[in-house]
Parts: sequence; structure tokens; C-alpha cells
Amino acid sequence: MHVAVGLVVLVAAAVALAALARRAGLSEPLVLTVAGVAASYLPFVPQVDLDPEIVLLGLLPPLLYTAAIRTSLLDFRKNATTIALLSVVLVLFSTFVVAAVVWLLLPVPFAVAVALGAVVAPPDAVAATAVARRIGMPRRIVTILEDESLFNDATALVALRTAIAASAGSVSVWQAGGDFVLAAGGGALVGVLVAVVLATLRRRITDPVLDTTLSFLAPFAAYLPAEEVHASGVIAVVVCGMILGHGAPRWQSAASRIAERTNWRTVQFILESSVFLVIGLQVRHIVEDALASGLDTGTLLAAVVAVPVAAMLARPLFVLPWAWFNRARGRGEESLREGLVVSWAGMRGVVTVAAVLLLPEDTPQLAVLKLLALLVVGATLLVQGSTLAVLVRALELRGPSRAEDALQKANLLQQAAAAGSAELDRRVTPETPEEVVRALRERLTFRTNAAWERLGRAESELATPTAEYRRLRLAMLGAERETVLRARDDGALDYEILQAVMARLDLEESIIDRFDEAEVAEPEPLTVPERAESCAHLREAPLVRVPDSVVGCAACVAEGLTWVHLRMCLACGNVACCDSSVGNHASKHFAAQRHPVMRSVEPGEAWRWCYVDELLG
Repeated sequence: MHVAVGLVVLVAAAVALAALARRAGLSEPLVLTVAGVAASYLPFVPQVDLDPEIVLLGLLPPLLYTAAIRTSLLDFRKNATTIALLSVVLVLFSTFVVAAVVWLLLPVPFAVAVALGAVVAPPDAVAATAVARRIGMPRRIVTILEDESLFNDATALVALRTAIAASAGSVSVWQAGGDFVLAAGGGALVGVLVAVVLATLRRRITDPVLDTTLSFLAPFAAYLPAEEVHASGVIAVVVCGMILGHGAPRWQSAASRIAERTNWRTVQFILESSVFLVIGLQVRHIVEDALASGLDTGTLLAAVVAVPVAAMLARPLFVLPWAWFNRARGRGEESLREGLVVSWAGMRGVVTVAAVLLLPEDTPQLAVLKLLALLVVGATLLVQGSTLAVLVRALELRGPSRAEDALQKANLLQQAAAAGSAELDRRVTPETPEEVVRALRERLTFRTNAAWERLGRAESELATPTAEYRRLRLAMLGAERETVLRARDDGALDYEILQAVMARLDLEESIIDRFDEAEVAEPEPLTVPERAESCAHLREAPLVRVPDSVVGCAACVAEGLTWVHLRMCLACGNVACCDSSVGNHASKHFAAQRHPVMRSVEPGEAWRWCYVDELLG
């Protein structure tokens, strides 16, 4: 009973602290770890000992899996060389840099020093990406950090096991290399096989509950067999998750994908929050054990300072020469600046804490080694985690633009709508009611216009047709829900009927095109990556020209209408209203004149659109 109460209090405190840190814009791992350290010195807080088996078997597989299913295979292939260097070569480099410092300072064999180096070498996915997303790093950097952190744990754990074996006997270089190849290749093979089996099952499962249950089993179904055959369970989970994530749109129903996404985000949030709080809660007794180890104070203080510094500096020592080499090859200044950020994004976390507990009990200076591992976690979270945002701002690296993201979403939805409309034309039969066809076309138009209306002046959001639809439909759904609840309270209808009707109302509300408040930001220039080479009309059209009207849409003025956004024809300079406007004069101008390219004339926007090829440029 006491264990159950303790777990409830732990999870509740972790979730509350993480939520507060998120609202305050602070690093969640850092806040949770500091809070855990403070709580460990409170007299009523019991000593917490983290079992490594719980982390490696119970926490690591689901945390890796939830990150892997969101990872793009295309982005991974694009950055495969960089990811391999960071997740394999850099981990080994960091391992031996830290090992050299430990061996010089502490009375331990070199194999034990290498074991500690392997423990503190891999950066933590949670800590790095939490900071990366909060401060708005460029997407390529975030992708590299996430993909690196999926594979570097495998390198570190293989190196740790090899070092532990070497400390107990003799291990040749060839044997160590063979173990690594077996771990990587075997893990990848197991991951592929498990993914194939699960994908086959998923094609035959339509119930979202069963599919989500299968998803919860997936990380353990990949991890446990891989470990059983002495391969890397980490790589098996990552490979399995990446394959299933990539194939999910074809293998799962929409309801299953939504359920899986929501459930895994919840699991990830709870596990990540709890783990970092537990890391802090272990500090007190680990510090006390290290002080009682018999090591003289001077040596202990030197190790306490030198090992975290070595762990933090090993990464820049490896990454910056590589970034400089890329710059010399013509990658430009951007490569060097990105390299600086990647080199400083080396926060450690859960794997380091779990891995140090794998060291045998007879390891020399075990208490001191545990303390050093925790200090590396704390120092990297505090020093690198708190200064990474400053570095990104100082280097003037541009993070994702909400406005440009909205433009790309609108463009993709426009292309998807065109494909859907063409399919509708092919599927319509003489027996299809005209009102059904009309309703489907209106829904396509409405959804596409809603995306384009996110662009332009923020104040226009209140006046757009889709904004009014959202406002009125949500009010209607509120009234409908109240009627259903009154029927429930009267007890006149069967509860299952009431639940079915309520679920239908909830589903409709969930798919309404809501205005995302997170998209409200300071005005920023809105352009689009140049794609004119794929469209002759965009190549030939000018970037700007003198408009023929200074009052806005002259056709709307003449007809007494109000426009939402304005577009300008780049062939004749005609200024007209967008498709969301009542007049729809820009598209009408194209239909009449066949001038193919227009551009937005909203403040701060510089994107163009080809009506013929339906492309941005």
C-alpha cells in the first residue's frame, strides 16, 4: 500500500512540476531534477533507489518507441552520415575522453574508467529536444538531435558491457568490434522482423482499442527478443518504431492513428516527468555514499569538476572540426553555426542514470562513479540546457516560422483537395444525388479556404467565413450537448444511447477547424522556398509589379462587398480578393484572363501562386 501511495505522489508531483515548467517556459528536465534534489533533503521524503532493470526494460523501450514512430525515415536518410557520426563515433570519442580523465584522477583500472565514460557519453533525447523545441531551433538541428539520440544509447550500452567484461577478464579489440556489429545488425534485423509481423496484424485490425493495445506491446516485442539473442534492444525498438510510424497511414485506420498518437503522448509525458524527478531524488544518498568512500577530499573535488567538464567539452571537440570541414567544402557559414549548436546540445539524462547502476557491486570506487554520473547529468542540464537558447539567439539561427508553416499547410491541403475533387469526379455516377456531390465539394472548399485564411493580417481572423463557422458551430454544439445532458439527467433514455450521441457530438467538435492560438505571433516576413524551377509560369512571372488599385479589391468596392485577403495578378497588376471572400474575384480574374500567377499583397507576405500548376513559388 505504501508503495502504491508513493508512486501516486511521485507521478502527481512530476506531472504538476512539468506542467508548471511548461507554462513558465522553463526546461522541464532541469526543473524536475532540481526539484528532486531539493526534495531528497527533506526529512519526510524516503530514499529512492532506481532499479536499472526498471529503466532499461520498463522505461527505455516505450520512450524510444514513442520518439521513433514520429521520426521521418526520409529525414533520417537525408542526414544519415551526420547521425552515424554523432551516434557512434562521437559516443566512442566521448567515452575515451572521459575515461582518460577518470583514469588520471581516480584509483580505478582503465576498463572501469571506460565504463564510466560509456555511461556519461550519450546525450538524452528528452532533455535535448525539450530545450530545442522550446527555444525554436531550426528543424534540421532538431531532427539531427532526435535521430542521434535514438541510436547513441545502443553504442553506449554496448561499450559499457564491453568495458565491464574487460574489467572482469580480457577482451580483444576484434571481439569488441564483433560484439558491436552483432548488436547493431542483430538489433536492426529483429526490429524489421517484429515490424513486419505487427504490420501484418495491423492490416487486419480495425478496432482502435485493439490496435492501441498492439502498439503498447510493440516496444517490448522488439526489445526483449533482441536482448535475448545478445543484440541491441535499443536499435530493435528504434527500427521497429520507425518502420511502423512510416507505414501507419497505410496500415492503420484514422481512428487508430489518432488513438495511438494521443495515448503515446500521454505515456511519454508521464514517464519523462517521473524519471527526471527520480534522478534528483537519488542525489542525497549518492552524495553521502561518495563522501564515505574513503577517497581524499582533494581528489574527489578534482574529479567532481573535471569529469563534467570533460563530458561537456568532448562533444564540441569532435563536432566543431567536422562543421568546419563542411564549411570548407562549400556548405557555408550556416553549417558552422549549426555545428556550434549541435556541439552544445549534449544534455544527459535517463540512460546515464540507469547505465551507471549496471556497474557490478565490486567495482572500485562505485559510489564515486555514481556521483560523477549524476553530476554530469545535472551539470549538462544546468549549464548547457540554460545557455543553449542564448547561443541560438546569438548565432541568429532562424527557427520554424509559424506563418511559413501555415503557408505550406495551405499549399499541401490545396493539392490534396484537388486530388480529392478529381477522385470525386471519377466516382460520381448518374445515380449519385446532386446535393451529395455539392456538399462534398463545399466541404473541400471550406477546409482549404480555412487554411489559407490563417495567412494575412491577424485581425482578419475574426471576420473570415471559417472563423464565423467555428464560432457559431461551437455554440450550437454547446446547446446540443446541454440538451443531451438534460436527457441523461432525466433518466428517460438508455445510457448507451446517450453515450453514442455524446460521442458523435464530441467527434464533430474535435474535427472543427479551430484557430490555434499558438499561431498568434509577432508579424514576420512570409516567403516560401523558391520552387520556380518546377513551374514555367513561376519562372517567367516577376516577383512584384505595380498594382492597378490602391483601394483594395475594386470589384468588391463596386459590388459593395467585403474582402478577407488580397491577391495581385503578376501579369496585369489587378488586385482582387481571395477565395475565402464573398466575391472570389482573384480566381474569377484567372478564369477570365488566364493570367497564371498571382501573389499575396497582404502586409509582410511575399509568396506567389500558380493557378495552372497549383504550386507555390
